[in-house]
Amino acid sequence: MKNLRLFPIFGAMITLIFGGCTDSEPVSINAIEGIYVGTITDKGALNKNDYLKTENEAFAEVTKIGSEKIQVHIYDDTMDVTTILDYYEHMDSIYVCLTGDDFENMYGHMLGQDHMSGGMMGDQQDNETQWTHHLYDEHQVGDEHFGGFNMQNQSFGCQFMILEDGIIHDLGFQGKK
Repeated sequence: MKNLRLFPIFGAMITLIFGGCTDSEPVSINAIEGIYVGTITDKGALNKNDYLKTENEAFAEVTKIGSEKIQVHIYDDTMDVTTILDYYEHMDSIYVCLTGDDFENMYGHMLGQDHMSGGMMGDQQDNETQWTHHLYDEHQVGDEHFGGFNMQNQSFGCQFMILEDGIIHDLGFQGKK
């Protein structure tokens, strides 16, 4: 198994794979921890004109590692990628976003720089979820986002890029617990 270099902009290419949900019951972050079995779809090399789409059975291991942070380890027979992401509850879903230097590289400012006084979620208004608060305080219209967890069907999906032998690959993971 190759241990591939993860792009510092991991989340830049992660896209939301499932639609929003309307249930307003809060979800437990503990419910997202575990192993998701699914597929990695390789849409091909980004610097080639011909995209060969392939799918491999893959796994994503999700572990809570701190306050509002998770480690996501995605692997199959040919690759092994691990990253740290922030998570935000939104009704019956949990969405993820870049953290630390990856966030700064993607959006051009530090995470938390645009928050009002009171800490990361201390200025959250009535009826705001963690996710809508994060979007309002940290992002601009048109910013790309990264995927997340659909709690109704216990699934996780994301898009990401890896660099292998000088070639950037556009990959997607979709799996169920």
